[in-house]
Amino acid sequence: MHDLHNICDGVCAIAQETGAYIRSQTGQLTKGHVESKGIHNFVTYVDKTAELQLVAALQKLLPEAGFIVEENTTDKKSADYHWVVDPLDGTTNFIHGLPVFCVSIALMHQSEVVVGVVYEINLDECFRAVKGHGAFLNDRPISVSAARSVNDTLLATGFPYYDFKRMNYYMELFTWCLRNSHGVRRLGSAAADLAYVACGRYGGYFEYSLSPWDVAAGSLLVAEAGGLVSDFSGGNNFIHGNEIIATNPYIYTELLHQVKLAFKL
Repeated sequence: MHDLHNICDGVCAIAQETGAYIRSQTGQLTKGHVESKGIHNFVTYVDKTAELQLVAALQKLLPEAGFIVEENTTDKKSADYHWVVDPLDGTTNFIHGLPVFCVSIALMHQSEVVVGVVYEINLDECFRAVKGHGAFLNDRPISVSAARSVNDTLLATGFPYYDFKRMNYYMELFTWCLRNSHGVRRLGSAAADLAYVACGRYGGYFEYSLSPWDVAAGSLLVAEAGGLVSDFSGGNNFIHGNEIIATNPYIYTELLHQVKLAFKL
């Protein structure tokens, strides 16, 4: 049986080391350094180098684990443990010099996230959780917001930027949220959004067209901080199902109801 606390400590150190490299490259990009993976979906040498660093370090930390990674720097698989890694969540922000981007690392045991770390590079905030043992920010315990209704919360989302098939549904939900909350923020990093739900800065967050590396670590943070996480139907397919809602326990039913209404679920 692995000591998940020691593993989590190791992951935090690895994330911070890679974060320091990413921070050192801020402002160094030129147009030639930016490649397109698809519509409005970018990658740079920084993403790729950071992922190589993470894969090498995580492989030493837990040699038998496989990987699910954004930039395809490894195809190592495992039936038991695997790392889910986003080396630079918020690449578009990074390219434009907007200081909101993270390293996101989760360890999954089969289908369950057991360790989650999100390192917000610019604020030097390391969010971490081990399943069943709470969530922490720089070693301080954190918990989700205590707000009892959406009307008393600040919400977060991610605007569709390439998958517009459900745009009308999204705008219906977005309009409702604008009218019934303290406001809606869009940082451009799902990992940061989930971490901020976990520490109570946001009451809730929703987004679609996501990948496992965007949400795996952050979803554990929210759950361990006392929040609720699901897909748009209220089910558990939020890591591989491309959609997520994460809230404190008080507004979950209210926000999920509006999600279902807007998306015709």
